[in-house]
Amino acid sequence: MNTRQFILSPKEAYEAAQKWRVVKRSVDARQRELKVHLTVLADDEGKPIPIHNSQFTINNSPDGDRFPLYTPPVYKDVHEAERKAIIIGCGPAGLFAALTLLEHGIKPIIYERGKEVSERKKDIALLNRNEGLNPESNYCFGEGGAGTFSDGKLFSRSKKRGNMQRVMEIFHYFGAPDTVLYEAHAHIGSDKLPGIIKRMRECIIEHGGEIHFETCVTSLKEVESRKTATLKDKSQFQTPIILAIGHSAHDTYQMLAAEGVAMETKGFAMGVRIEHPQELINRLMYHLGKPHLTSPQGRSTPLEGEMEGVIKYIGNASYSLVTQVDGRGVYSFCMCPGGHIVPAGSAEGMCVVNGMSASHRNSPYANSGMVVQINPEDIAGNDPLKGLEFQEALERLAYEQSAISHQPSAAPAQRMKDFVEGRASKDLPKCSYLPGIVPSRLDQWLPAGIGKRLQQGFRDFDKKYPGFLTNDAVIVGVESRSSSPVRIIRDPETLQSINTPGLYPCGEGAGYAGGITSSALDGINAALKIVQQ
Repeated sequence: MNTRQFILSPKEAYEAAQKWRVVKRSVDARQRELKVHLTVLADDEGKPIPIHNSQFTINNSPDGDRFPLYTPPVYKDVHEAERKAIIIGCGPAGLFAALTLLEHGIKPIIYERGKEVSERKKDIALLNRNEGLNPESNYCFGEGGAGTFSDGKLFSRSKKRGNMQRVMEIFHYFGAPDTVLYEAHAHIGSDKLPGIIKRMRECIIEHGGEIHFETCVTSLKEVESRKTATLKDKSQFQTPIILAIGHSAHDTYQMLAAEGVAMETKGFAMGVRIEHPQELINRLMYHLGKPHLTSPQGRSTPLEGEMEGVIKYIGNASYSLVTQVDGRGVYSFCMCPGGHIVPAGSAEGMCVVNGMSASHRNSPYANSGMVVQINPEDIAGNDPLKGLEFQEALERLAYEQSAISHQPSAAPAQRMKDFVEGRASKDLPKCSYLPGIVPSRLDQWLPAGIGKRLQQGFRDFDKKYPGFLTNDAVIVGVESRSSSPVRIIRDPETLQSINTPGLYPCGEGAGYAGGITSSALDGINAALKIVQQ
């Protein structure tokens, strides 16, 4: 069994994928003529293998005849298992750690401060309707973690040690679409990911694991909530503890600092979320004519036949932009084609935004985080939580800027070109952000180290893609949770805290990952270290 590579037009690649077994697919939009790089499974003579071939079938997959064989996971019954491990947090790191423990016959016991995913949806609906924030159940906290309702992209630039493809296979095993097995930038969607997370939970419980929702660990000594448990007996943990708290558990960071767990400030990034009409981004990224959205009479121009065809075969366009301004990186983050901006705060009196898109990515808006690199030396003080304080201060400031609306989840906003040229926006364009946006001078109140760099960064991006800098786009503040500003220091070999043996910090909250897949992989690695004890 071999593979064979092709460089095809979008239409040819689309048709090939209906006939052959695809191993990898990526879109190359660097040149005016779009190309798709397609790798397919081939026989010994180099002939592509048809989709329907019973010789290559994935077990337990309803569409298993489409792709090369992978070995499905085998989870052991751990109802009576002697070996146990506690997991704090039910995001990707925590879930994949639990599933890995099950494979090796160790009983996982998960404590999650938020609600299970279906109940979490109700709280998020209230948040989007400006009917209040539940600080324990929102876009950040709850089953599946922050990624559940913020797009479900399975793409990582991380070079972490481990089998990233295995992460994709496990997502597929629990119901992710076949495309996660071969797309270069795989995507599940915020409408599909909750069901996958639910099936993971059901598997863990069915095999004897435990998950306790609405249970916040407020001390490393014990748990006092719906489930009472003793974690520490004098100086020893009763069982190993995997700490997978996510990047927004500010109160947990404070608890860890109070209990003496070694931590340090790490580099992070903050900025805004920017939203363009998706049609404009399609035209710019796919080189499909001038990026004019309206006719002289003010009526929207119809999509040209060429664009309609491209979108049909490869979907709405995304982008990845980066530049350097005054020694710091300015870059796009978590780009959501055909998506929505969402309220991502986890505490009252703070305004945070993020982006998401459903599986079809078919909304008329394209949004992305636009953030500026912040190094530890950019923030005064020696406290390991100083980055956290800087982050919170900006989130409070953003909330104050939108408070005039009397809508608790509203967000401050400014037209893009007005922001760059330093003037107030008389009005704002339509925006996908459901709680509503409020005109605000982000160019004046963003810290200079962020605002000035963003202004120059937008100019740089417009040089690469003329038309990107436009008042048809709106910036919304603030995008402040791109990564954790804190690192819980661990031994690189054992993955245990350097001064708290038995504690395994992992994932985004520990400062060792930056998204769903890298967090999942870090959770797997932490679980494997426990297995090896």
